[in-house]
Amino acid sequence: MEKVQVILLSLLFSLTAYGQRYEKVPFGDFEQWAVRYITESKVIGGEERTVYMIGPTDTIRGNVPYSYDKTIWSSSNVYAKIAGVTKTSNNVMPDDGPTGKCAKLVSQMAACKVAGLVNLKVLATGSIYWGETQEPVSNVTNPYAVMSWGVPFTKRPKAMLLNYKAEIPNTGKLVRSTTFRYSEFEGYDPFEFVFILQNRWEDADGNIHAVRVGTAVCRVEESSDGWVMDFRMPIIYGDARKSETYQPYMDLISGYKNMYAINSKGKKKLVLEEDWADANTPVTHAIMWFSSGSCGAFIGALDNILWLDELRLEY
Repeated sequence: MEKVQVILLSLLFSLTAYGQRYEKVPFGDFEQWAVRYITESKVIGGEERTVYMIGPTDTIRGNVPYSYDKTIWSSSNVYAKIAGVTKTSNNVMPDDGPTGKCAKLVSQMAACKVAGLVNLKVLATGSIYWGETQEPVSNVTNPYAVMSWGVPFTKRPKAMLLNYKAEIPNTGKLVRSTTFRYSEFEGYDPFEFVFILQNRWEDADGNIHAVRVGTAVCRVEESSDGWVMDFRMPIIYGDARKSETYQPYMDLISGYKNMYAINSKGKKKLVLEEDWADANTPVTHAIMWFSSGSCGAFIGALDNILWLDELRLEY
């Protein structure tokens, strides 16, 4: 991941306003996108699909894995090949924003037609995150296991700032849809904004351990009246449970949202976030993650739409 650290440190640059110093997040203005053209298998129609990636402007044709050597961003947009069938997903895309392009994240149903019949439906939540997705995706049993979460990071910002627009129908109905299984039940599905700072290390067997150093996690539960500008998420250092603003969704990463990363031996390992760190513990890695839902894989509210723009870190 050394190349990612170089990208991150070289692309972050400072702005100063009202005595505060800000750094733009690499590609966090969403002005640049790579466009991929991937042809799906004939058994599901054989159409050429467009898949967007956040990173340097590029056009990529062919069914090839995406290279992350120039960006720290991945997303729920993927090239998958499951049981020999090539399929794509694309629920993160560029859109018009207040000052140019922005990112649009959509919760929607992805369907496959086999032999002219729709017999595969999967609910896909639009998500973007710092890290990489292992392509082609070959198994959807545990989608978090095909992602490598987080990048090397050593700074200690005060807050994360962004502009966002929210469209949340809040019908009170959630959908669970995984391949051949579909069900509906009551509930709601707020957006999730996450910026987590960790101290990570490996044991002798290459297992990855982590403690939580900094926490900035927020959920948006209602539609916004247009764009919300300069939304600020303060970072809580140390044990976030001791903060007056603590909410249960800020807790240590576990359960259905367990995250994985590549260790120093090139092996995929579970990141075991084991405890809260002292506020002065050095930072080694950061996780940034935005999602149009927060219920987990294949569960959520249809037609949730989140727009994001101008991601910044405050120092």
